[in-house]
Amino acid sequence: MSDQRVPILMYHSVAAEPSRATRALSVAPEAFARQMERIVETGRTPVTTAELARSWREGAPLPERPVLITFDDGYEGVHRHALPVLARHGFVSTLFVSTGWIRGAHDTGGGLDTMLDWDQIRALAEAGAEIGGHSHTHPQLDQLDDETLRSELVHCREIIADELGGFPVSFAYPYGYSSRRVRRMVRETGYRQSLAVGNGLARRRQGPYALRRVTVRRSTGAEEFERLLRGRGIALRFAGDRALTKGYAMVRRARQVRGKAIRSRV
Repeated sequence: MSDQRVPILMYHSVAAEPSRATRALSVAPEAFARQMERIVETGRTPVTTAELARSWREGAPLPERPVLITFDDGYEGVHRHALPVLARHGFVSTLFVSTGWIRGAHDTGGGLDTMLDWDQIRALAEAGAEIGGHSHTHPQLDQLDDETLRSELVHCREIIADELGGFPVSFAYPYGYSSRRVRRMVRETGYRQSLAVGNGLARRRQGPYALRRVTVRRSTGAEEFERLLRGRGIALRFAGDRALTKGYAMVRRARQVRGKAIRSRV
């Protein structure tokens, strides 16, 4: 168990005609259906984020070949296109919602495409989807001060509890970014585990608050999807992403230092 490697697939929009803002990280409905068929063909069993983390924390048994199917943000196509496919196969999944993007009473208007409403989220939960938190307004969490960061995490958690009748236990970092401070705050506000990106297979030694995922995109073909499931060639495929991430991380750290200097002078 200690060296078990598990693919956690990160989806966003499932749409035939995605918005310009979501196109690169969207998946066509037909491609999503083929990918789920491939999961069946390879003998893998989907589990939720909570189930994986609980197993690695407490030793609860997992299927022989587990895989996680996760969706970020809360796009309407997850209900329209993904849910029928998941239901047909009896697959569970995890949906991480930015509560301020969901249509309804809490909507801040920040959604990048047509978003789910709470009735649709309830239907997904009833069909076996774990509903996790993804912040309230989808900010870059490591750029927030402590008060605003806590508000983003707590508000998200409370809205989900009000709408669904139970507090979420899993979280996914917007943009995949976190820091030691962010991870500590996520834990302190009641989440039991959280997902980053990292574009690698998840392993127990990563810890429950920094589990890696692999990105599924509109450009992900059948052969590449197979490699993602097997964990082969991931480093090469996402080398450019990692370089950009490292460069952007330097910019972000510089912004943080500058912000602290400005606040200290005020």
